[in-house]
Amino acid sequence: MKPLSRSMSIGLFLLLTLLMVTTRFKHFGDALHLPDASMAVFFLGGLYLRRHLAFVCFVLLAVLLDYVSIHYAGISDFCVTAAYAFLPLAYAALWYGGRLYAGELGSNLRSLLGALVVALACAALSFAISNGSFYWLGGRYAQPHMAEYLQRLWQWGPLFVRTTLSYVAVALLIHLGLSRLANNQNVTRVQA
Repeated sequence: MKPLSRSMSIGLFLLLTLLMVTTRFKHFGDALHLPDASMAVFFLGGLYLRRHLAFVCFVLLAVLLDYVSIHYAGISDFCVTAAYAFLPLAYAALWYGGRLYAGELGSNLRSLLGALVVALACAALSFAISNGSFYWLGGRYAQPHMAEYLQRLWQWGPLFVRTTLSYVAVALLIHLGLSRLANNQNVTRVQA
């Protein structure tokens, strides 16, 4: 896929920012809130926006939102440990995985399914980085060992990966719909 125009990039940047801001406070969602879309925002940002500066902006936004949620919204700071420093690496796995696949993304079903498979791999890697660093370096577990880590990885990993894939799938369906709409308009113009 060719890079987006400047105006489309700005619009998508603002849309992804809004998505992160409105969902970051509730990791799992509930009846009134969507689950956290941050992992999907990083993958989609890499896929469509691609720029390193945009990645840095989203990392800073995530940190700012965490700060606000802990200091002003009453969210627990349990997850903020020395391992928090590994979150940019976890987000980079998503962003740069999407960025690497961006050239393959088209409007056909095969390329969209490919994007979903790449998102699956990147989300799993990202979760392994963030969860692994928290478990092994976070200081919250007195006697960390591999069996307990694998149990926790399996307990929480599918939920985070499934949430990410759900958001990415919706975005790819929108991509497909907009691509088909644009193709239909081009065909109509040629026929006129």
